Amino acid sequence: MWHTYYQPTTLSEALALLSQHGDQARVIAGGTDLIIELERGVRRQRILVDITRIPGLDRIELDEAQGEITLGPLVTHNDVVASPLLVERAFPLAQACWEVGAPQIRNRGTVAGNLITASPANDTITPLWALDAAVTLTSQARGSRRLTFDQFFLGVRRTALQPDELLTGIHLRALPAHARGAFIKLGLRRVQAISLVNAAVVVEFAEPPHLPQRSSRGNGTIWEELPVVCARIALGAVAPTIVRAEAAEASLVGRALTDEAISEASRLAMEAARPIDDVRASADYRRDMVRVLVARALRLVREGNERANWPDRPVLLRSPVADHPSPTTEPWPPVADHGSSVTLRLNGRTVTLEHAAGKTLLRALREDGHMTGVKEGCAEGECGACTVWLDGQAVMACLVPAERAAGCDVVTVEGLARNGDLHPIQSAFIAEGAVQCGYCTPGLVMSGAMLLQERPDPTFSDIQQALAGNLCRCTGYAKVIAAVEKASKQAR
Repeated sequence: MWHTYYQPTTLSEALALLSQHGDQARVIAGGTDLIIELERGVRRQRILVDITRIPGLDRIELDEAQGEITLGPLVTHNDVVASPLLVERAFPLAQACWEVGAPQIRNRGTVAGNLITASPANDTITPLWALDAAVTLTSQARGSRRLTFDQFFLGVRRTALQPDELLTGIHLRALPAHARGAFIKLGLRRVQAISLVNAAVVVEFAEPPHLPQRSSRGNGTIWEELPVVCARIALGAVAPTIVRAEAAEASLVGRALTDEAISEASRLAMEAARPIDDVRASADYRRDMVRVLVARALRLVREGNERANWPDRPVLLRSPVADHPSPTTEPWPPVADHGSSVTLRLNGRTVTLEHAAGKTLLRALREDGHMTGVKEGCAEGECGACTVWLDGQAVMACLVPAERAAGCDVVTVEGLARNGDLHPIQSAFIAEGAVQCGYCTPGLVMSGAMLLQERPDPTFSDIQQALAGNLCRCTGYAKVIAAVEKASKQAR
């Protein structure tokens, strides 16, 4: 799919590569969109510039004086979900990141990548637009420039990013204590769904003399009585770019969030939408759902219940041990050409996968590493059959370039057993009869085992979250969940 794979370790090196290769090159970070686009021929770049080895690009910083939060280009969706700052001061963005894909996708996919793909159905763009976000673009020749979202997004999958530029910062408004916000998404299924419609609302109230402490269970009395001083309503998947419902916003200013005010604002938001008919929904349905979602979000804000369903401890499917130093004595190659080898630590042993470069990690593990327990079910991050651990995080191997694993610690289902003894979750799968045709089993086992590393005492809801990215085509998940529960009890 690609021929040359660069892995610079400084920002200046990355910018020089983009300047040198222009539109023949493409930046890759998470790769959860780009790998699929390359597979499908939507993009044809033969040169990839991987920026994930550059330190400091995963920053999340608050400038309290400016009231602004900055995200680096390597901040993943799970980084947002796990950030107390963003959950507290940019909750609609945290909600949207929690709705993206599944845990394995959220461990790799970046917010910056979501913006650059520029689909109007991408979940994080909508709350960021409601949070008055802007981006910084940097090139070697012209330096940096800052663009608002309406300057950056030009149409469906079109942005102002130039071939020699790198998105180096996302800037958003940090919500003050007297502001609240919510994000709601409508999809055809509970997880791994593309938005039919999504909506983000941010409401700033007149500052009251005494503020209630933010609570996951809500405290609506105070918000029902206060007049609105500023409102921002953004709508996704209903136009070529995200829509700001300005008339709806203006209708709320100076009023309390009464039923009448909410009804008027949601009607005006519906009128701002310009949806299309497609295979997933009709334009009329989308338009009416805008009204429903905006009204629902405003009621949640009024009642202080927008955090009611937020998990106390979101499941991330990553090891609580953050540092995974390179296990090999050889550094990763800064540039790899198609067909060259990749050296990594695979299931505890340093191995070299010959001819792995230019492949996904899934294909390299199967074809060159002979790890056939890693299954290809969809090759586009939908089924989870290829779930492996990359430096202590569960990921979809079909969406990871093999070169990215160079010098890293990779664990497949073959590596779970120790000294001939099955991992507790493998034994539990057997005891509970949690294996049907068996094709999806390795991915389910890998997700369940990582959950137990992250959280030895998972709740039923935790297990559901952990398995959300693993599709079993045979039947339900009752026995699978029972197996994870059994393994958890045995481990404790």
